[in-house]
Amino acid sequence: MTQNKDLISAYHTIDKEIEALNMMKSELDASLTAALDLMQSAKGRVIVTGMGKSGHIGKKIAATMASTGTPSFFVHPAEASHGDLGMLTGDDVVLAISNGGESKELSDILIYCKRYGIPLISMTKNPNSTLGKAGDILLRLPNDGEACPLGLAPTSSTTATLVLGDVLAIALLERKGFSVNDYKQRHPGGKLGAILQKVSDLMHTGDDIPLIDENAGMRQIITTMSSKMLGCVGIIDKDGNLTGMITDGDLRRAMVNSTDDELFTRTATQIMTKNPKVTSADVLVAEVVNFMNSKSITQLFVVEDQKPIGVIHLHDCLRAGFTVGEKDEASANANTNVYNLRKVA
Repeated sequence: MTQNKDLISAYHTIDKEIEALNMMKSELDASLTAALDLMQSAKGRVIVTGMGKSGHIGKKIAATMASTGTPSFFVHPAEASHGDLGMLTGDDVVLAISNGGESKELSDILIYCKRYGIPLISMTKNPNSTLGKAGDILLRLPNDGEACPLGLAPTSSTTATLVLGDVLAIALLERKGFSVNDYKQRHPGGKLGAILQKVSDLMHTGDDIPLIDENAGMRQIITTMSSKMLGCVGIIDKDGNLTGMITDGDLRRAMVNSTDDELFTRTATQIMTKNPKVTSADVLVAEVVNFMNSKSITQLFVVEDQKPIGVIHLHDCLRAGFTVGEKDEASANANTNVYNLRKVA
């Protein structure tokens, strides 16, 4: 019985918040474009402010903007009254949030914006409130009550505020052509940083690439493979193009299938795997890891116009924080950027 009541309560809360979002969606107008134009053209930052629950949501909005290409930070309105107003400049835009529009803590920021001509975007449900009237642009929140049965705890209103903040951040991202690489630069640490790494970030380059020519003998093959310590060597022709690859597994098989006299008379072209799997430097490491795992291989040569420019090893990927077999959205098409050398010859 208790469980049924809990589910009924949950459904009511969700439905009430969806209702608020649908109302806000239906009321969006040209003010949204005006606010976006103002934020995009600002030479400075988007300064977000708000008190209480609006402030908590404001911090998240500022963080989302900052991480998606719009310089932004949060200023607490009470701290602003004690010196932090100095953080605001004439090049900035202020986004002030208050559901009812009458948070008295915002008054000093509103006055400061008017005094120094700092553009102000108001986010409130009440256009006739102090905040609603003070703003150069008004972004209306839905006036649809709260999901809280008492009608007091900020619930539907904070959800709508958060979503409207996301609307602004994503629209600005799209306007600015913010790319995956831009996103990566702002998220170098943690799981996001790892997922967005490219092969070029981890591959071995220059003198660390184990390369020999097609006529190299067994002694040179073994020496090169041992000195570079990547478990493979790449075979190149007279033009420097990659034509094959020899792994330590290929070596063992050659030893098993040859007599002692035959073994050291064999050349690289007789042992190598022709048209090996290769990848490009700008491929996501997550794609390559999933591919190597699916094919039970531990290294790939990185090529550009048929010429080897690097080697990426599975162990390097694991040390960088990738998990073998782990799937993520960035590597959903894991095989699209790994191909046979012959395919692009």
